[in-house]
Amino acid sequence: MLRGFATVSYYAADLEAAAAWYSEVLGIEPYFRRPGYVEFRVGDYQHELGIIDAQYRPAGPTEPGGEIIQWHVDDLPGTYQRLLGLGATPYQPPIERGPGFVTAVVVDPFGNLLGIMYNQHYLDTLAQLRVAGAPAQAD
Repeated sequence: MLRGFATVSYYAADLEAAAAWYSEVLGIEPYFRRPGYVEFRVGDYQHELGIIDAQYRPAGPTEPGGEIIQWHVDDLPGTYQRLLGLGATPYQPPIERGPGFVTAVVVDPFGNLLGIMYNQHYLDTLAQLRVAGAPAQAD
């Protein structure tokens, strides 16, 4: 049924500032732009991270909350500190969830929850796919 996420979308009142911030965080420019929307392809599986102009946000709470997408990172403490240095604010400090699993969450400068995780299972799965010959792309 669920085969993987296709796009995770964040809202930002200043779309251009958000696109610039995420370009700095990711080290890449958006590959897709439309009025009110930009999109990046991210990581080993080229997942899509979209940013939508906040004028299109559905009615409801505007404070951070809801689901958290955890993006795998190889250096969780370093990535967490870098995000804070770029203007994100702490939401949940790094927490070891078990051997090989550490999570943290920040609020980006636009009010979105951005989860990061060192996830050994992610690395093991990626290695298995590469051995099996499945296409996987590096950042």
